[in-house]
Amino acid sequence: MPLVEHLRELRNRLAKAVLAIVVVSVVAAFYSEQLMQFLAEPVPKCDDLTNSDGGNCAIVSFNTLTSPFTTTIKVSLMAGLVISSPVWLYQLWAFVAPGLHRHEKKYTYVFTVAAVPLFAGGALLSYVILPVSIKVLLSLTPGGSANILSLDEVLDFTIRMVLVFGLAFELPLLLIMLNMVGIVSGRRMAGWWRGVVMGVFVFGAVATPTTDPVGMLALSGPIVVLYFAAVGFSLLNDRRRARKEAEGLSDDEASELDLTPEAVEPAEPVTTLPEQTSRDRVNGYDDVT
Repeated sequence: MPLVEHLRELRNRLAKAVLAIVVVSVVAAFYSEQLMQFLAEPVPKCDDLTNSDGGNCAIVSFNTLTSPFTTTIKVSLMAGLVISSPVWLYQLWAFVAPGLHRHEKKYTYVFTVAAVPLFAGGALLSYVILPVSIKVLLSLTPGGSANILSLDEVLDFTIRMVLVFGLAFELPLLLIMLNMVGIVSGRRMAGWWRGVVMGVFVFGAVATPTTDPVGMLALSGPIVVLYFAAVGFSLLNDRRRARKEAEGLSDDEASELDLTPEAVEPAEPVTTLPEQTSRDRVNGYDDVT
């Protein structure tokens, strides 16, 4: 298509994606109270401030006049973005798919199917360890002090944990993708294991919003396991690729061409038509030719 048609299609795809997000966000606004309670559930709540001595629990509150409104909008938009993700992901795929080859579409399907459960698993793990992490942080409160937490900050903390864990679980999938396109071999990935394990634990210590070792171990441990699973898959994929190349040409390899010049046959004589002999020739040509 011409560039104008591509831009028009992109506009239509974006309009459908935004419309889906807005519609779901409006519906989620009616259930914003339940959503906020669900996201703030990991915080151990106190009945009153007198029970919060030493940080064993906390009071969740709104600190400003506009906090209830802004928090409701934020939670509704987040729910609309997550729940409507099948719609806007399909619109993105429908815009990109016509420019992909058949094998590229196949790889995209595989990675999409694998990426969704990996992200969901990381998000679920973060929500499971959130109560432990929050209790560890609250336990640092000195005696005689109470914890009054802003609900907006609690929601930001919860969302940040979910995103960090979900995206971190996609790292082994990225390594598999690099191996399938031939950029990194499985043997090279296996040789990196010491540095990768150290880097993953450093990443877990820096990326998790909490400062306790529970969050770091909960994030780093599964990533290390997934990394070695990615290495095993890459080694098997390299063996399969080597067997395929031994049998014949690979998909990306061109066959050798014989560029030796051949002798040119003599030119055939030009036959003069009968009507050309009876006409006057001008500059070597007649009106027939």
